[in-house]
Amino acid sequence: MTAGGDEVILRVPAKADYVALVRVVLAAAAAIDPESRDDRVDDLRVAVSEAVTNAVEAHQAAGTDSHVEVRCFTSGHHVEVTVRDRGEGFDPDDVPVVPDAEDPQRMFFENGLGLPLMRRLVDKTDIETGDEGTLVRLIIDTSLSPS
Repeated sequence: MTAGGDEVILRVPAKADYVALVRVVLAAAAAIDPESRDDRVDDLRVAVSEAVTNAVEAHQAAGTDSHVEVRCFTSGHHVEVTVRDRGEGFDPDDVPVVPDAEDPQRMFFENGLGLPLMRRLVDKTDIETGDEGTLVRLIIDTSLSPS
């Protein structure tokens, strides 16, 4: 983000109970800009929930007790959130493509909706992953209408 912005850093236990806390704190940080649109802040809130939930699940699968780190950089109406886990990592290209909502095969997908949802809700989603974990970066302009 550009100089002059604000940063919020959260290190939370990898437990589902903390997802709501992260969601509330980051939505509040994103909404500080008076030009922020409520619907865009809501989009960010959902995307962050998905990213943090995935991080919690990655920690549980890896059996690690380290914290999930969430950083939020705000500068005006631009918001960048990163979620870092210490799970085993994954290949984002190996995540199965979720069928459209109207497709009957969609009924067989209980998981795997988080990444497509994040990509749809924010302006940019980057994923860096490896043996020592995953970093998800979500970038959104809270003053613009969703695309």
